[in-house]
Amino acid sequence: MTITAEHLSYVYHPGSPFAAKALDDVSLTIEEGEFFGIIGHTGSGKSTFVKHLNGLIRLPSSQKHYKKPKAKKGMPSPVVPSLKVGEYDLSSRKTDFYGLRKKVGMVFQYPEAQLFAETVFEDVAFGLKNFERDMKEKETEAAVKAAIEVVGLDYAAVKDVSPFDLSGGQKRRVAIAGVIVTKPEILVLDEPAAGLDPLGKKEIMALLHRLHGDWCKTVVIVSHDMDEIAENCTRAAVFSEGKIVYALPPKELFLKADELFALGLDIPLTAKLRLALLKRGIETDCDFTVDSFVDAVLKKRGGAS
Repeated sequence: MTITAEHLSYVYHPGSPFAAKALDDVSLTIEEGEFFGIIGHTGSGKSTFVKHLNGLIRLPSSQKHYKKPKAKKGMPSPVVPSLKVGEYDLSSRKTDFYGLRKKVGMVFQYPEAQLFAETVFEDVAFGLKNFERDMKEKETEAAVKAAIEVVGLDYAAVKDVSPFDLSGGQKRRVAIAGVIVTKPEILVLDEPAAGLDPLGKKEIMALLHRLHGDWCKTVVIVSHDMDEIAENCTRAAVFSEGKIVYALPPKELFLKADELFALGLDIPLTAKLRLALLKRGIETDCDFTVDSFVDAVLKKRGGAS
């Protein structure tokens, strides 16, 4: 499922003194199979954008009261925003949003705060039972078991346990299991590693790569952690003041250090080290992952010796 957005705009509290433009003529394509990053400072529009992807925020044209704006005499026709996610046209009133939300899983920041059921099994099964109401009990149990195990938990040990009795990292895994149990084609996560220690971050990102390979064709992460983006993403879009400034692979994006600093953003540690070496006249060609950077430095050192 390819995501294609064209001319998306969104205003919170329109027509009020508190009106705030969150998206301003955003156009972006995310290809099926990407591990895509979305970055930007607070209020840049990144979270508003991803909420459009499964219809949590709906385009005006998909709502009953919508009337297509007419062109004024002598003026060009108004730009009408559009958003397509695979076969789903989110600008249409006829869109099957129920079907869309089965295909596009959304994991919010600190998802463990959304756990509510008495047992881990019930929590993970909740969404599945909503989407697959005719699924037999044995099929439900098999799907829940598979989801719990793929996130790295022992099904027999946790299925009857209260999710509130688990550790923080285990709670987050249960919350993710509750989203991926339907095997969505697209998985969207807002700050998936927020609040975790370095080991926890590493484990969560490793989990997302396992899901990307076997469960979800496309993964989209919203993150402020540039090292996370450099290490994991095929491409990343930079949001600023509701607009997309760049949409590039990390290898190209993090060469634009000055531009990113001007937007109030950071760059990965590897990019900072590359700049430090440049000041000493040493050029390193890498993709800004740690392994690539170390390999480039070792090659330079070997050549110098």
